[in-house]
Amino acid sequence: MDVLVTGATGFVGQRLVPSLLDAGHDVSVLVRDRAGYDAPDGVTVFEGDVLEPAGLDDALAGVDAAYYLIHAMGGGHGFEERDRRGAHNFANAAERAGVDRVVYLSGLGVDSDDLSAHLRSRQEVEAVLGQGSYDLTVLRAAIIVGEGSASFRIVRQLSSRLPVMTTPRWVSTRVQPIAVADVIAYLVGLLDAPETAGDTFEIGGPEVLTYKEMLGTVGKILTGREPIIVPVPVLTPRLSAYWVDLVTDVPAGVAYPLIDGMATDVVVTDDRIRSLVPVELTPFETAVERAIEEAESTA
Repeated sequence: MDVLVTGATGFVGQRLVPSLLDAGHDVSVLVRDRAGYDAPDGVTVFEGDVLEPAGLDDALAGVDAAYYLIHAMGGGHGFEERDRRGAHNFANAAERAGVDRVVYLSGLGVDSDDLSAHLRSRQEVEAVLGQGSYDLTVLRAAIIVGEGSASFRIVRQLSSRLPVMTTPRWVSTRVQPIAVADVIAYLVGLLDAPETAGDTFEIGGPEVLTYKEMLGTVGKILTGREPIIVPVPVLTPRLSAYWVDLVTDVPAGVAYPLIDGMATDVVVTDDRIRSLVPVELTPFETAVERAIEEAESTA
């Protein structure tokens, strides 16, 4: 199958490309800077930006399936408008090219007025991409555990740098983290599962944890002890964002929207994909250990 990956330089994209090659697909990528991308052997590289329609037609020509892994949150304020515009441009170009399938990795969260700006934008992109004539497959995930994940980086640095921490009420929020290797397995496997075309699925790891439990587990793995966590109900997500900014090196433009979303439970309520794309799920502790090993090997 001829497959295009956008966001190939990102946390998920850089892992997806070699996995698609290993699965026997013909892979091309769309990157903003061709010179800055070290393409694996056999990958065709197109230079372009979804915010600028020029160049998208060439990248999508002859493509059977395209992965849309672009999120504008790293660009700071106004990411919602950029996400919307990029999705419109890509959807129009994919439709012109006659692409059969588009795959989008979105955020896990129940549709409601309480969604953070980050999750609302993810679901708005789902809606925009869904207007195309191709079959759209959406995978919704919560925290993805792996080296390079911004949300996991927040958890890792908080748990290792603060032996005692006062925390906002989001430490009691329930979340279903998933190992990045399992996300890649789902993304690759769904191409061989035609039943997944044109549908939305939720993916998560084998455990549902609170953020407090996650911080404790990660802290123990990193330092040999669990941090002492004292919840402070009056510490709102917005105030805690400034606190996270002081303790971690995650850019504020990324950290603030993620923290806003931590007040809402993100747990899989529909696991239909488990029967369509069988994946042996990685335990949270194992996923954390692998992420730490990867970080240390590339340091």
